[in-house]
Amino acid sequence: MYDVVIIGGGITGCSIARELSRYHLKVCVLEKEADLCCGTSKANSAIVHAGYDAKPGTLKAKLNVEGNVMYSRVCKELAVPFKRVGSVVVAFSEEEVADLKVLYERGLKNGVSEISIVNQEELRALEPNISTQAVAALYTKTAGIVCPFTLTIATAENAYTNGVNFFFNAEVKEVRVLAAHNGRFGFLLKTRVGSFESKYIVNAAGLYADLINQKIGGEPFSLIPRKGEYCIFDKDQGYLAKTVIFQVPTKMGKGILVSPTIDGNLLIGPTAQNIEDKQDTTTTEQGIQEIITGAKKSVPSFAMQKTITSFAGLRSVPNTEDFIISADKRVKGLVHAAGIESPGLTSVPAIAKMVREILEEEGLRCKRKRNFHPYRQPIIRFSELSPEKQRRLVRQNPNYGRVICRCETITEGEIIEAIQRPLGARDLDGVKRRTRAGMGRCQGGFCGPRVIEILARELKIPLNQVTKCGRASYALDGKTKDSGLEEKGGWQ
Repeated sequence: MYDVVIIGGGITGCSIARELSRYHLKVCVLEKEADLCCGTSKANSAIVHAGYDAKPGTLKAKLNVEGNVMYSRVCKELAVPFKRVGSVVVAFSEEEVADLKVLYERGLKNGVSEISIVNQEELRALEPNISTQAVAALYTKTAGIVCPFTLTIATAENAYTNGVNFFFNAEVKEVRVLAAHNGRFGFLLKTRVGSFESKYIVNAAGLYADLINQKIGGEPFSLIPRKGEYCIFDKDQGYLAKTVIFQVPTKMGKGILVSPTIDGNLLIGPTAQNIEDKQDTTTTEQGIQEIITGAKKSVPSFAMQKTITSFAGLRSVPNTEDFIISADKRVKGLVHAAGIESPGLTSVPAIAKMVREILEEEGLRCKRKRNFHPYRQPIIRFSELSPEKQRRLVRQNPNYGRVICRCETITEGEIIEAIQRPLGARDLDGVKRRTRAGMGRCQGGFCGPRVIEILARELKIPLNQVTKCGRASYALDGKTKDSGLEEKGGWQ
C-alpha cells in the first residue's frame, strides 16, 4: 500500500515526487513509457518565463512567478545548468507598442520584477542581430533557459535517492476505488507491470490526464493536443540571440520565438496547431516554413543550411483555460495536476508545493524527514573539464579517454555513467537525453552504432535487443550474413 501513487513521469510528476520525498511517505511514480521525460517535457521551448503573459488571478500567473523565483535554488541543488538570459517581446509597429504596455501592466500585477519597456536603441544593445523593423520591446531580466530533460531526469534521480519508487512501461489500464473499513477510500491501479494499491492518486499524466480521470470517474475535463514544430541550428548560429526573443502574443500562444539554448544552439519555433491525435509529433513542410518566416521577422540573418534537426512537441490545452490543480470533487483522494501547458515548465516547483499542500488538506499526513538530501551529483561533462582534470580522469578511468560522440565530445565514460546511474538509460534516446550523445551535427550518424554496442554490453543484452525508445523500437532488425559480430565484438 502506497501513500501516494503519481501517474506520469514528466517534469510535473517528477517534481511532485521530489517534493513528497521530503516527507515520511511511501510514494511511487507510474510511467507508461520506458523512460522518464518521453512526452511534453522532452519537446518544448525550454524557457523559464518571467510571468507577464498569464492573466492576473489565474493559477498560471501565480505559479509562474513563484516558480521562476524558485528556479535558481532548485537548479543549484540538482546541478542542472540554468541561465537567466532575460527575454524581450518585440513590437514592430506603434499598435504593437500599445500591446507591450498591456503586457507590462499585467506583469506588474502578477508581481514580475525587473520588467521595463525599452526603445529601439536599447533593444539593439540587448540584441545586435534584431530586425531593423523592430521599434521597441518589453524586457524582463528574470526569464531564463534550461534543459527540460536534464531537469526532469535530475529531479527524478533526487526523488529516487530519497525513497520514491519508479516503475516504467507501467501504463495504467484500470483504476478501482476501494472503500476501506474506516470509511476512507483507497485505490487499486492495474498496470502492464502489476497492480498497486494507494491511499491517494496524483494525476500528472500530461496529455492523457483527462483519460486517466475518466478511468477513475472524476469530475470531467478535457485536454486538446496542441502541436508545436521547432528547428534547432548548429552552435555556430547560437550568437544570433542573446535573450529569448518573442513577438507580441496571439490567442494561440506566445508566437514564433528565437532563443539560445542552454547548450549553445539556436532554437526557433513553435507553431501552434490544435490536433486530435495525441501521438502526432510529425513535422510538416508547412509548419517548418511557418516558423522560418516567423523567426526571420525577428532575426533575419540565421542560415537555414545550419539546421541540424527539426521536431514537434505536444502541449495539453485544458478546456478550463488554466492549470487544473485541485482535489477532485467526485473522488476522494484523487488530486489533479493537469493541463500544464506553458508556462508549465516554469511553474513546476510551485506546482509541486501546491499539490503537496492539497494532499495535506485532503488528509495526508506529511512529517518532514531529517535526512532528506536535496543535492544531486551530475554526470561528468568531460568536455567542460580543464585539460589537467581531463588527464587526471583518463588516468583513473581510461573510458573517459575514448570519445564516442565527436560532435558533442561525449566519452564512453559518460555513457557508461548514464547507464549505471539511478534510473539510468536503457535505450538510445535515454543515453541521448542524459549525455547529448547524438544531439550534434550528425544527429547520431557517427556515434549511434557505438552507443548501441555500449548499451548491449552494459545491460548484458543482445545487440538486436537494444531499442531507440523502449518496447519494440529495436535499433537493429538483425545482423548481416557472416558478420562475425559476436566473435569480433564490433561492427562489420
